Amino acid sequence: MTQQDSDRARPTSSGQGFSYSRAYFEELVDKALSHAKKLGATDAGAEASEGCGLSVSVRKGELENVERNRDKSLGITVYVGARRGNASTSDFSPAAIEQTVQAAYDIARFTAEDPVAGLPDADDIAGEDEQPDLDLFHPWAIDSEGAAQIALLCEAAAFQTDKRITNSEGAGVSAQQSHFFSAHSRGFRGGYASSRHSISVAPIAGKGDNMQRDAWYSSMRSAQELARPQDVGRYAAERALSRLKSRKIATTQCPVLFESPLAAGLLGGFVQAVSGGALYRKSSFLLDSLGSTVFPKHIDIAEDPMVRRGKGSAAFDEEGVRTKARKVVDAGKVGGYFLSSYSARKLGMKTTGNAGGSHNLTMTSRLTKPADDLDEMLRKLGTGLFVIELMGQGVNYVTGDYSRGASGFWVENGRIAFPVQEITIAGNMKDMFKGIQAIGSDTYNYGAKTVGSILIDRMKVAGS
Repeated sequence: MTQQDSDRARPTSSGQGFSYSRAYFEELVDKALSHAKKLGATDAGAEASEGCGLSVSVRKGELENVERNRDKSLGITVYVGARRGNASTSDFSPAAIEQTVQAAYDIARFTAEDPVAGLPDADDIAGEDEQPDLDLFHPWAIDSEGAAQIALLCEAAAFQTDKRITNSEGAGVSAQQSHFFSAHSRGFRGGYASSRHSISVAPIAGKGDNMQRDAWYSSMRSAQELARPQDVGRYAAERALSRLKSRKIATTQCPVLFESPLAAGLLGGFVQAVSGGALYRKSSFLLDSLGSTVFPKHIDIAEDPMVRRGKGSAAFDEEGVRTKARKVVDAGKVGGYFLSSYSARKLGMKTTGNAGGSHNLTMTSRLTKPADDLDEMLRKLGTGLFVIELMGQGVNYVTGDYSRGASGFWVENGRIAFPVQEITIAGNMKDMFKGIQAIGSDTYNYGAKTVGSILIDRMKVAGS
């Protein structure tokens, strides 16, 4: 590496822990694109990225694991007409970059033609003036000793909650940050730095045959916004304690209330069913649902990519297509799919800026009142099942059939009667979506999805 390269590779002023600057990444990407053009590529795109972080875990008051991660990559996609090739490298030397571009070019030359393959259309691309700072980068200057102290504090709080907390699967602290720069021959140039930090713990309550575990965590872009480790530990312990003396129930049909973190999974099921890949492969139970009523009329789903510090925020998607706020579901009716340029072309539609996934989805009910907290949602449930944990992957996205192992609480007359375990809940997601009676005000942000607890009118519950 020359002295000039070495200077460019030094950490940026805001990039604590980064080895490479944005300017250096821009130079790498431009070199790759230039070489692709020299070889005869009709189009090309490249991305340089770097990530680093610290993860520390403790168990029963002792340090268990300390991991530091650091990775870097340069990926290049080359188009030769309607043929596409892709290759990547972690070696940033000029020779390695040229070899990687050559490999992508050779793959493209011998790949079958795909008439819809290609970079996004020019009018869909986010210009540099359409890329606001969304405040996603908050590096956490913490060392392994400091992270271990936080994890120990979190686990100790769980043990101190009650004598019946007898064991632990451990507590952990993670501090992660990354940055990238991407560009392609249709004119897109962009990139940004981001961070994600978390605290988690998984205590075990009880002894012998009467043991139960649960877990809780806090995850934020900024460490300043994480929940107090003591609060995470205590809440996880209370969840584990509440599940002691769980039992089975008789097989029945009844209303089911999904706790808000699990409700985000139902929202995720909808996203998967109306995403481009599933739709053009005809492997979705919501084929041709655009404009159709899939939910009750009181249900809305909004997407907003521009939320400051949002976990799903981005001014452009993985292809450089601009993102924008929109109503995905309006009064129960599907108003839009989740499409990349490729899947949109397969369907004869326009990209929605969702290459790489959805951006900050919020699912709400027009019937929800501020007072509709969890206690009120249990009253709305009346007599039925309140689910706080799901197991297995029993969802068939072709048919919509849904069957998952579950545990939670049996509720009678709006009050929790006793904890239940070793049961299965089943239904069809079409019926489940149509059967949503209420969404609570107890909203929870799970990744890029925010929703309160969801009450479904009727599901099959298989027990003893």
